[in-house]
Amino acid sequence: MTTVRCADAFDRARAENRRALVGYLPAGFPSVDGAIGALRAMVEAGVDLVEVGLPYTDPVVDGPTIQAAAEIALRAGTRIRDVLATVEAVASTGTPTVVMTYWNPVLRYGVEAFTADLAAAGGAGLITPDLIPDEAAGWIAASDAAGLDRVFLVSPSSTDRRIAAAAAACRGFVYATSVMGVTGARARTSDLAPALVSRVRAASDLPVGVGLGVSNGDQAAAVAFYADAVIVGSAFVRRILDAGDEPAGIAAAAELARDLAGGVRRAPAPAG
Repeated sequence: MTTVRCADAFDRARAENRRALVGYLPAGFPSVDGAIGALRAMVEAGVDLVEVGLPYTDPVVDGPTIQAAAEIALRAGTRIRDVLATVEAVASTGTPTVVMTYWNPVLRYGVEAFTADLAAAGGAGLITPDLIPDEAAGWIAASDAAGLDRVFLVSPSSTDRRIAAAAAACRGFVYATSVMGVTGARARTSDLAPALVSRVRAASDLPVGVGLGVSNGDQAAAVAFYADAVIVGSAFVRRILDAGDEPAGIAAAAELARDLAGGVRRAPAPAG
């Protein structure tokens, strides 16, 4: 399968004079087929780049909402093969699709084997929240060989040196976590995020995506005025958790995607 890279989503958004919308769901939630259906519906509703979460038993960065979804997926027997099948189904829409994963499952699978299977599924790359560039030599080599994107995280507590190192190791975009703490939708977005984005831009020309906390179109619009992408995860999961059944959950996720997509379209894309 031909891989669509993360850069394609940002190029398309820039050509349309807007910012990009990134949407996340764990594979296997609410079921394997349900996750595929929801993600494809989110793409149809305006999501530009998809994060497929690899459910994990010890999600140190994830808040209670995503933890609950991961537990549902794991209890149902979701495995890495299901994650890759989800990636393939979503990537077949022509949408850049990355896997968000803690590093231990990749190590157990085998870094080169995981990289090869992700590339074969049409995946664009990995977001690795608990892996730092200093410890990523194997992944950097494997992703270079396969031509996959790699996305490391920076936070408001990151030093300028750490931001520069993370950004230099990234390919595709830089993931800026706008709040300190775990994931979760919030009533308001972080005041720390604009300064963090400015610090990343001082170190890199890569697009900067801001995640952690966005839950509606108004918040997406506010973030889109200073970031290249708005990243939303917990709000999608919450819509599905609160729905009465799987079809209702898919419809609710698509409705949220339309609201968020409208928000990111209120802010113009950066020049260049």
